[in-house]
Amino acid sequence: MGLACIDTLFSPVEAEIVRCRLESAGIMAVLFDAGIASLIGPGVSGIRVMVDADDEALARAELARPV
Repeated sequence: MGLACIDTLFSPVEAEIVRCRLESAGIMAVLFDAGIASLIGPGVSGIRVMVDADDEALARAELARPV
């Protein structure tokens, strides 16, 4: 059981939307480096969206689905 990075985003708002979208589909997601990104400014440091490695394929399929 490890974590998999399914996306790296440069907007804290967009990263939070992706996290909420995954969680509404029943996929636990966490944001890595969100604190650093807010300290040094958006667009400079990426925010990684992480899910359990076992959920990676499901998470990618969810994000590929149109909203």
